[in-house]
Parts: sequence; C-alpha cells; structure tokens
Amino acid sequence: MCRDACAGKSFIANSSTMKWRKRFFFLCALVSVFALNAWSQDAPDSQAVRPSGVSGPVRKAKAVTAKDTEDADVESTAAHKTKTSKSTHAASHRKRAKEKETEESIPAPTEYTPEGIPKTSAASAIVVDANSGKILYEKNADQTRVPASTQKLLTALVVAESGFLERTVTVQVVDTLAEPVKLNIKAGDTYQRIDLLRALLVKSPNDVARCLARDNAGSIEAFAEIMNRRAQQLGAVHSHFVNPNGLPIPGQYSTARDLSLIARAAYANPTIRSIVCLPQLVFRYANGRTRELENTNKLLRRLPYCNGMKTGYTDAAGKCLIASGTRPGKDVIVVVLGDSSSKVWRDASALLSWGLLM
Repeated sequence: MCRDACAGKSFIANSSTMKWRKRFFFLCALVSVFALNAWSQDAPDSQAVRPSGVSGPVRKAKAVTAKDTEDADVESTAAHKTKTSKSTHAASHRKRAKEKETEESIPAPTEYTPEGIPKTSAASAIVVDANSGKILYEKNADQTRVPASTQKLLTALVVAESGFLERTVTVQVVDTLAEPVKLNIKAGDTYQRIDLLRALLVKSPNDVARCLARDNAGSIEAFAEIMNRRAQQLGAVHSHFVNPNGLPIPGQYSTARDLSLIARAAYANPTIRSIVCLPQLVFRYANGRTRELENTNKLLRRLPYCNGMKTGYTDAAGKCLIASGTRPGKDVIVVVLGDSSSKVWRDASALLSWGLLM
C-alpha cells in the first residue's frame, strides 16, 4: 500500500512538473512570436532603390500610384497662375500625399472576359508580340487618338537613328519655349545628345524634346516632316505629327496600332532599349548641378518583368502608356490610350502580364 501511495504521489508530482514546463515553454514561444512581429515591423524596407552614380543613404522606391501627374505633358493651369507661400505649399503637398495614400492603398481588382483576357477601361488598347508583330489583343486599335508624350518614342527613334550621339548640342532660346513639364535647360548651355536623349525618355521634358528636334533638323517643322516620313516607313499610316513632344496642337493624332509599330521599332533600337528600362538617372546640368530624374513609368518599379517604355498625359489624351515586358523567349508591347488616372497602371500591368503568359 505504501509503495502504491508513494508511486501515486510521485506520478502526481511528475505530472504537475510537466504541466508547468509546458506552460513555461508556451509562454516563451508566445513572447518570441511577439518579438519577431515587432522586429519585422521596425525593420527597414528591403525594396529600396539607389540610383547609379549617387552615394549616400538608400532611398525607398515610391509606391505605384494611380494618380500621378509627373508624366503629364502640361502642368495644370492653376499651377501656372497660383503662387503661394512656402508654408502653404508644404501643407498642400502633405495633404495631397495623405489623400493619395488613402485613395490608392487598395487597388481595384482586374476583371476578365470569359476568355481570360483582362478588361480595360482605356478608350483603345493593343497587345503585340514585340518580335513577330503578332497581335495578341486589340480594342479600338484603329481609333484616332491624341498620343500625348507617347509620341516621344518616335522623336527618340529619329534622334537615335541619326547617330553621332556623343556630339554636343547648344541650347537655343527657341528650345526653351515649351510648356512644362520642363528640365529648364538654359540657352547657351551645351550638352551631349545622348544625355538629352536619356532625359527625354526617362522624365519626358518638353524643352528637351524641342532642343533635340531643332538640333536634328534645324526647326520643329522640319523635324515633324522627318517624324511623319519615318512613321510611314514603319507602316503607321494613320498618324500625323506636328511637334516632337506631344503637346496639344491641331492636326496631331495617332492610333494604338500605329504607336505599337513605332514602339516595336524603338524596342529594337539598342540605344533606346538601354534607356527606357532605367528606373531613374542623374542628369548633370551645364553649370555642374545634378538632379535625379525618376522614370515616369511606374511599372518599372511594380513589375519585375517590365523593361520600359513611355508614358503620356494631357487633358485631351487622358492617361496613356506604352509598356514593354520580357520573359525567356517572349517580348510583349502594350499600348493603352485614353485611360483614367485610377486605372491606367492596373490596366497596363494586367495586359502586359497576360500577354507574356499567352
């Protein structure tokens, strides 16, 4: 009896010890989980971008936004007419940033047709194989549209194909007579053509487009004739260009199909291909001052397989985007015209992803 009683007491003691051990280990594990979560929230974002040639702390890449005016060909009229104090401007900037963050934190989901093709709110669109030219999808592809800054791909193509990109260009007063967005290059300053070409394709400044066009052909009018001739050679027969930057002007128009033909030629050009893929670059002014230019194409930071091409926006054109992407054995170009600020990035990324998986 004594042995049984002792054995029972020993069993109870051991069971009690095991329960406390389990509770202790559970509490330790719980504390570890909370500590890990706290560390992960405080840890720095690994998705950071450091521009080549720029030292200093790493700057985080901006999130893709649905409403961004950096790729606009023309600044709003109010921006030209209204001058506010620095404090008011800063407060307004903070307010817009907060509104933008709230508005765009949850992107609208993409809808698909029964065939699995992404639906788009764009007025016209086309998806083509960049190598073969095969059309994978089209929507109102022959509808005449205002191309905005997407036509700068043709401007860049003419300049790149003319060669001698290391030669210097002297800025003239007539080059600076453009509406924003501008790089604010000054008359009398000199730059290499390649540096201006890089700025044109990354940040889309209208004064740089005028400078390159005038340097290439002697005048804006003469350069427009070259643009139209080159477009005809590429089969873009339903387009007509009047200036090199896409600013609104009567008689200037194109179609999604024509722009895809121009984009294919630009995509095949090694110089242009090496520029449009840059998320940002550092531009050095003639006086030695430098400025970091962030690419207006937000898909470069959103989609790892996106490798260029060109944005565009005016009130008449709406949001426009030519985007290219690649995966082993396939290259695709997407043209989206007349879209809305809240949907252009979603539409283009969905079409690009779909095209690469076709």
